Amino acid sequence: MQSKVYLAVDIGASSGRVMAALFDGNKIELQEVHRFVNGADEIGGEYHWDIHARFDAIKKGLTKAATQYGDSIVSIGVDTWGVDYGLLDADGNLLGLPFAYRDPRTNGMEEEAFKRVPREQIYETTGIQFMFFNTLNQLMSEVATDRKELKQADKLLFTPDLINYWLCGVATNEYTIASTSQLLDVRLRKWSTDLLDGLGIPQAPFCDITMPGTSLGTILPAIAKATGLASDVTVVTVGSHDTASAVAAVPAKMASHVYLSSGTWSLMGVESDEPVVSKQSYDYGFTNEGGLGGKIRLLKNITGLWLVQECRRNWTEDGDAPSFADLEKEAMVATPFQSFIDPDDASFSEPCNMPNQIRAYCEQTGQPVPETKGAIIRTAVESLAFRYKTVFTMLEDLTKNRLKVLHIVGGGTKDRLLNQLTANALNRPVITGPIEATATGNVLSQLMANDSIASLADGRDIVRASFETETYTPTNTEAFAEAYTRFHEITGA
Repeated sequence: MQSKVYLAVDIGASSGRVMAALFDGNKIELQEVHRFVNGADEIGGEYHWDIHARFDAIKKGLTKAATQYGDSIVSIGVDTWGVDYGLLDADGNLLGLPFAYRDPRTNGMEEEAFKRVPREQIYETTGIQFMFFNTLNQLMSEVATDRKELKQADKLLFTPDLINYWLCGVATNEYTIASTSQLLDVRLRKWSTDLLDGLGIPQAPFCDITMPGTSLGTILPAIAKATGLASDVTVVTVGSHDTASAVAAVPAKMASHVYLSSGTWSLMGVESDEPVVSKQSYDYGFTNEGGLGGKIRLLKNITGLWLVQECRRNWTEDGDAPSFADLEKEAMVATPFQSFIDPDDASFSEPCNMPNQIRAYCEQTGQPVPETKGAIIRTAVESLAFRYKTVFTMLEDLTKNRLKVLHIVGGGTKDRLLNQLTANALNRPVITGPIEATATGNVLSQLMANDSIASLADGRDIVRASFETETYTPTNTEAFAEAYTRFHEITGA
């Protein structure tokens, strides 16, 4: 059987790629077609995404794919990070570069929102964890500053919605990406007009909600001409929030599993048929985001490998350019359990001199100050593993279930030290893979839209048949249990 080809445009906070998935009816084979750098640009003291440059990079990838795979290409799906958006005028023109979620314009906006709608009411409506960068806070900033672009906006499109619009001309808000906004009614799975009105955010720019696995239509003639793609290539809504696609590709067999999508952010949770919105989930700060197959992703956002990425960026800018592999080797031989940080402390949230911030946190909490690169990275990854344990325990409380295994997917599966530390901290087996979970889950939505598979369960069977996994068995668990007590006492995390 000749393989059909499905293109996954997968863009994270630090890189993007166009991946080709060859599907022969039984297995998926992923091939990287084009990779490009992503990142927020500082422009006049503000952080923005150069979305035009990213779209040019996507078109370059599509051109390469057209040359390589020709008429075998069936469809395209796009996923990105959450919460960020672009505003379009009535003629479809972008009203300025989209803000990046780490831009400080959201400082103080939660408090502004709570003056208008009580905090508890926002959570009861949306089921979403309070995070400084949520779309709600970004739009509150636009309202509070009377930003003209919001007044002029005819459409609000989240990043993958905007790319879909430029590819096929159809404007819609895909469900999983919309669910990250903290403006969607978690039960009705529609925009909460009551919440929007209460906050003073205009309703008009919001589009209809489209579920993942929906064919939006064929690519625009201009895109076909620019890339060489056949005119009948279809654009499909996938799990447009990259975590939704990554979770779809978790090769789990048992129901009592936890997933961890590991990258710049770590997102740990379970799949649920219905949202879990309770005093306990509110107190724990858990979020209910949309998933594939009608599922809810009950999860918590945790600062992830951002800590390591920022350290490496700082050292590279200082004239030293260690690889991630070099940093992992140095961390492996560093003294264990020397110092701990709360990965989610606000001091680590924005671009900064991360090594100095980690040192400062340790000094302020009366701990030994890590000096070497290995000691700093060891502090970061051990603290991440222990933070995972805290969130894992919360999930067991929320689900009233002993959760038996953690599945890690995404780029973080390559961090073998962190994976082993996590198994030791949780005292549970950790199964890693696939690495390209987001692109794989993206493709599963396209396969369902094309009627090549009937369900997400069928898709996970294909994932297990297509990709290898690795299992980490817990070791040295008593020492980790003692160290976790210290971590929790010092950080409260």
